[in-house]
Amino acid sequence: MQGMDFFWILLLLLSFQPLLQQRMLQYFRQALIDKIEKLRNSRVIVIIHRQETMSFLGFPIMKFLTMEDSEAVLRALEETPDNKDIDLVLHTPGGLVLAAVQIARAIRRRKGKTRVIVPHYAMSGGTLIALAADEIIMSPNAVLGPLDPQLGQFPAPSLVKLKETKDKNEIEDKTWIMIDLAEKSMKQMQEVIIELLTEKGFEKEKAEELAKMMTEGLWTHDYPITPEKAKEMGLNVSTDIPTEFLKLMSLYKQPMQRQKSVDFIEKPYNLNKR
Repeated sequence: MQGMDFFWILLLLLSFQPLLQQRMLQYFRQALIDKIEKLRNSRVIVIIHRQETMSFLGFPIMKFLTMEDSEAVLRALEETPDNKDIDLVLHTPGGLVLAAVQIARAIRRRKGKTRVIVPHYAMSGGTLIALAADEIIMSPNAVLGPLDPQLGQFPAPSLVKLKETKDKNEIEDKTWIMIDLAEKSMKQMQEVIIELLTEKGFEKEKAEELAKMMTEGLWTHDYPITPEKAKEMGLNVSTDIPTEFLKLMSLYKQPMQRQKSVDFIEKPYNLNKR
């Protein structure tokens, strides 16, 4: 009987092990975020999307920017006084355009300074958010990406070029609808980019040039925009990334279960003190 009791106790302990590990990992993350905030006198917000494995069937799934992420980030921004700098850590392949646009515009409306930290990559919608920041801090090997809209599996610029290269009688009605949506999505993305860049002090002509470069299919959607390329484009980019942010990334390793992708320390900031 004692052997059976030991077996059930061991089984119970093993069943709680993943939960305990997750709680400990969350504790270490929060502790490091708190340390970084004190070192830099800033509010740290983390947006990290990793490929995750579903606990039952084991199918890999990719995480992207969602409206839930947008709501969490907007809440963190609204809770932060204007006189407090924000360090927004980005590690994402992109996601919903609306979510990225909401976050980017909220950053630009802030009176306080916002820095976007890119330890490894911030593609697509992540790049749009980075464009809104006062400064982009990247590790030397980190990359941003183009902002050409994607309609399902098709890049919007490629659909528009189809209109230019094919006889209109050869194009099906469904494809015409997709072409119409592609043209609108490119125009809308360009308007947002121009809005963000001109508010940062870019001449309108230069902002329009960059908006076209980023959206009209000059590169593939996964083209890596290095820090050097970003500087050539006129973006305020630094590669002097504090090591603490790289240590923070090590605490967001590939998990075996789902986790929050937006993280920040819940603090009772006094919103009346600006």
